[in-house]
Amino acid sequence: MIGISDIRAVGERIAGHVVRTPTVASPGLSALLGAPVTAKLELLQRTGSFKARGATARLLALDEAERAAGVVAVSGGNHGIALSVMAAALDVKATVVMPRSAPARSVETVESTGASLRLTDGMGEAFALADRLRDEGLTLVHPFDDPAVIAGQGTVGLEFAEDAGELTDVLVSIGGGGLISGVAAALHALRPGVRVWGVETEGAEAMSQALAAGGPVPVALSSVVSTLSAPAVSQLTYDHVSALVTEVLVVPDAEAVRGCLDLAEHAKVWAEPAAGCLLPAARQVLERVGDGARLGLVVCGGNTTPAEVMEWAGRFGLR
Repeated sequence: MIGISDIRAVGERIAGHVVRTPTVASPGLSALLGAPVTAKLELLQRTGSFKARGATARLLALDEAERAAGVVAVSGGNHGIALSVMAAALDVKATVVMPRSAPARSVETVESTGASLRLTDGMGEAFALADRLRDEGLTLVHPFDDPAVIAGQGTVGLEFAEDAGELTDVLVSIGGGGLISGVAAALHALRPGVRVWGVETEGAEAMSQALAAGGPVPVALSSVVSTLSAPAVSQLTYDHVSALVTEVLVVPDAEAVRGCLDLAEHAKVWAEPAAGCLLPAARQVLERVGDGARLGLVVCGGNTTPAEVMEWAGRFGLR
C-alpha cells in the first residue's frame, strides 16, 4: 500500500516539473448542487490532466539502462499525452500505444512530441501490444499498476488536503484506479474523517465489477469516455480502493456529458467527460449523506474539444 511518506517524497521529486494546481471554492457548483463545493482544478495541470504527475514520477525513477532503452505507455488519451510530453522534456525516447477510438486531439498531441505512436483496434489490444514492447526491452510506464505512478497521482490528494477548507466527501473519477488510489491514500493519512467516493461511467466499470467479484476481472468496454476505459483494474489499485474508498458510483455516459456542460456553465471550466461524471455522482452522494455535506471534486482533466463535446451532446439529445 502506498503511504503518505511515499507521496511526500514523490511530491518533492516532481515539484519542479509539474504545476501545483488551484484548489478553489466554486460558488457556481455550490448553487447548482445545493451544498458547498471545492474543486481541485487538475485540468490546469501540465498536459491538461493529473497524468503528468505519475508519468513524471516514473520517468524520474528510471535507471541509466532504462533511460537508454526508452519507455512505452498504453493510453486512452491523457496518460499517453503526459508520458510523451514529459519524456520529451526529460530527453527519454517514448512509444505510446493508443486505441483508434482515442480522441483525435490526444493522437495529434502525442505525435507532435516526437514520440512513436502505435494505434490498435481497442484498449485490450493496446495493453497487449504494450506488453509485447516491454518484453522487447522497453520500460513499461503503466497508467495505474505502478507504485511510483500511484504515488505521483497521490500528490493531487496531498495538495487537496493541504489547500482545501473543511470537506466531508471527495469524489474522484476511476479508469484503472491510479488517481483514486493515490488520492485516497493521501486523504486517509491527512484527513481521516473524509469519505472518498469513486465514479465510473456505464461501459467502463472495471473497478465496480472488481469490487463485486472480490478482485480484478476483465470487463467489456462500451463507454464513450475513452479516458476511463481500462479493460481491468490491477490488484494494486483494487487493494487501495477496497480498503480506502467508501463506494464506487456508476453514471450513464449521457450524464457525464451533461456534467461537462454544467461545469462549463456553472464552474466556468472546460472539462472532459471523465470529470463531468463527478456532477451526477455528487448528486447521488448528497442523497446518501444528507445535510451538512461539504464536497470536494477532483476535476481530473480537460483534454477534449468543443466539437467532441457537442457531438456527444447531440448524440444524447442534450441542449
